[in-house]
Amino acid sequence: MVQKAERVSGSGITGRRSSGRPVGNITRGTTNPNRMRRVDRWLAGPQAWRLRRAADPLVVDLGYGATPATAVELFERLAAVRPDVRVCGIEIEPERVRAALPLQRPGLSFHVGGFELPVAGRPVLVRAFNVLRQYEEADVAGIWRLVQGRLAPGGLFIDGTCDEIGRRVTWVALDAERPLSLSMSVRFGSFELPSDVAERLPKALIHRNVPGESIHALMQAMDKAWLECAPLASFGNRQRWQGMCRALREAGWPVQDGPGRWRLGELTVDWDAVAPRS
Repeated sequence: MVQKAERVSGSGITGRRSSGRPVGNITRGTTNPNRMRRVDRWLAGPQAWRLRRAADPLVVDLGYGATPATAVELFERLAAVRPDVRVCGIEIEPERVRAALPLQRPGLSFHVGGFELPVAGRPVLVRAFNVLRQYEEADVAGIWRLVQGRLAPGGLFIDGTCDEIGRRVTWVALDAERPLSLSMSVRFGSFELPSDVAERLPKALIHRNVPGESIHALMQAMDKAWLECAPLASFGNRQRWQGMCRALREAGWPVQDGPGRWRLGELTVDWDAVAPRS
């Protein structure tokens, strides 16, 4: 049963509540196999060094949903990077955890919990997808701080959102101190303009896509560059997207990575370039 959105800011964001309940609310839990493939590809790609260097290769899939498919996929994908990885799937709904227990194996386990992350050790990666979007925007900063405080040195917290089958995906990456970047990843053919991804922005930004905010300026700049790169469409949408990314960088946007990532329909920019202005 899904809870009515309960505020979790203030004294609630301190660890476990005095009642002993996990920190957070039961969410809708909708999920689909392969839905997180784009963010997993990023974690196993540009961010793989974090897992390789970790003293303890502990990873948390926070709020994996009604079925554990995406947690299993995360474990399998990261095991290719670090064979001794330990992935802990965490869900606030006990019945979802009970349903997942038959899929446990060495390196993969499931636990009841919330943003307090009830695991032994400090995770090097925490992935929370389609979780914070069901909370109040005012609660996001407190939730971020709580999870950031649990990260291992060099750890990363991923707060992301995607559509039902993972064609349009965005995520914020945070280390223990601050947000680092915003990434967007899209399937070619799933959009008319790049700004179509705005409907899947993380909670911290989705209500900020209005004139005067930096994220709105980025969306407008992406559309402009995409349209100006229309002649490259004859070579395929990958070339057109790469042209858009190059144009954004030349216009002064702090675009990260290079053609190897861009060709996947991926774009990452520094967080400071899109952070809310108020």
